[in-house]
Amino acid sequence: MITVGLTGGIGSGKSTVATMLVARGAVLVDADVLAREVVEPGTVGLRRVVERFGRAVLLPDGSLDRPALARLVFDDPAALSDLNAVVHPLVGEKMLQQVASHAGTDDVVILDVPLLVEAGGADRYGVDGVLVVDAPEDIAVARLAAERAMSEEEALKRMSAQASRAERIERADFLIMNMGTLAELEEMVARAWAWIESLRAGASA
Repeated sequence: MITVGLTGGIGSGKSTVATMLVARGAVLVDADVLAREVVEPGTVGLRRVVERFGRAVLLPDGSLDRPALARLVFDDPAALSDLNAVVHPLVGEKMLQQVASHAGTDDVVILDVPLLVEAGGADRYGVDGVLVVDAPEDIAVARLAAERAMSEEEALKRMSAQASRAERIERADFLIMNMGTLAELEEMVARAWAWIESLRAGASA
């Protein structure tokens, strides 16, 4: 089994790269998916979120009102830190469980973690390599406007809450600069897959 940490700033195209890697046979463990699971109704995570932020972050059916919670935390670093302190350990536990379920196989397990650099996830999960997807700020902002109808102000605010591009690039074992067409991105992912295969060859040597 080979584990690769995949990360990138918002608007970088990281999710597209993850999809392309899965198409090549990788198994995806998505931190964003797990982050939603750990705050579903009836979970310890949701109870802790409500204890910290109040019932105003709940919808009438008892599920989490994500937009309401986002409004509370993205302008308040202390509140965001409190939220991360609830969610991150629960997500990390689930990620480790999923990785462990592939032990003894020859699977390529991609850990898609947006905050891999910020949260020290590369060390925590013991990944064999870190793949970073990057894009210039102006391109990322344009993508977020087109794909998520996000304003420039909101996009920049989300970016400022993440590690800088330089910090992510410095941590990369393999870097994809996603600035061009989808076909160009496919070519770069093919090179990234060759790098992953070299990790596998090194591990089995």
